[in-house]
Amino acid sequence: SCCVDEVAAEHAGAEAVLHYGPACLSPCRQLPVLHIFGQQPVDIGRCAKAFQELYPDRQSHVVVLSDVVYAHAMGELEQQLCPKYPNIVFSRVVCGDPPGPVLPGEVRQFGRQFSVEAPGGLQDCAMFYVGAEGLTLTSFMLTWNCCPFSSFDPTTGCGRRETLNVNRALMRRLYLVERARDARVVGILVGTLGVAGYLTVLQHLRELLRRAGKRSYTLAVGKPNPAKLANFLEVDIFVLVACAQNSLLDSSDFYRPIVTPYELELACNPAREWTGNYLTDFRDLLPGACAHMELPPAIPAAEAVPDISLITGEMRAARLCDPPASQLPPSTALACRDEMRALTEISPAASFLESRSWRGLEQQLGQTPVSKAVQGRPGIAIAYEDEGREQ
Repeated sequence: SCCVDEVAAEHAGAEAVLHYGPACLSPCRQLPVLHIFGQQPVDIGRCAKAFQELYPDRQSHVVVLSDVVYAHAMGELEQQLCPKYPNIVFSRVVCGDPPGPVLPGEVRQFGRQFSVEAPGGLQDCAMFYVGAEGLTLTSFMLTWNCCPFSSFDPTTGCGRRETLNVNRALMRRLYLVERARDARVVGILVGTLGVAGYLTVLQHLRELLRRAGKRSYTLAVGKPNPAKLANFLEVDIFVLVACAQNSLLDSSDFYRPIVTPYELELACNPAREWTGNYLTDFRDLLPGACAHMELPPAIPAAEAVPDISLITGEMRAARLCDPPASQLPPSTALACRDEMRALTEISPAASFLESRSWRGLEQQLGQTPVSKAVQGRPGIAIAYEDEGREQ
């Protein structure tokens, strides 16, 4: 896993964690972590040559990023390219949140830290990534979608301009935002227990869904797969709380789509509008972060402006409400069969259960006649003891 398993370390009474292998560099909650990424081989000469072919203009503003397994070789690459490219910037891998405030022009994301001195900021820079194609590169391209990307794969020794159609990827994500607006029941998938702030974002999502008039269920299913999530048929859409690399799941094989916390914010928070910037780190949505937005006050139903779904064409209420707590049944309440119809008015899960043809074994209380207990057949099913005597 790219995330540090801090829960397993706490069960063992550990005071620190040594994490081997690839990592998303998400900060942990309590324990100090030392990352050992490993050192994969990379041909610095071929990498520098590929960079010069991709950027023939020596005055280009380029930010060099790398996978963590190639971070050990970036110093040598910097020595070869900096004398020829005065505007090149190399990112530095940072484990955890670096101390001190963010300086002007400084970028701290995905465990990388670098300073941009281009006149137009990061939008005037190109990105050069050293590493193979994967979730890390996809997350970079979606987040910094205004920057052209190029990459060098050390395993093949080839450099290329990335042809991933970011606009099509963003259109797919915006379609999922529209699906989240239509959803009535949302399942919150807990995909991490070690990243700092996951409990805070869970509370934030529950409050957001409650204010939006949607029912939410929190599910801890480990690693999501289509077979696990297909058991929750009453859920219209899922939101995955995980690290930045594992949040962008391709949900085409799933029975219900899976969105990120940022996409759920776009769907349920009227104060947040699509600006072209995409956030994959859920910590950016928490109070005190740069991208946090407070929920606007509740609007009466009479003053709400109706909205039309772009998928179903039906009218929906696009407003934040503040229902009293008395309307919501406690999560530990049990409902008898006679009360099921009354419960369907406030519980979508009960309404879905009411529409199913089979709802489980029926107790039939008071209908089964009382009889004395009798002794059964001794032995096992393959060979009862009385079968031998009969023969």
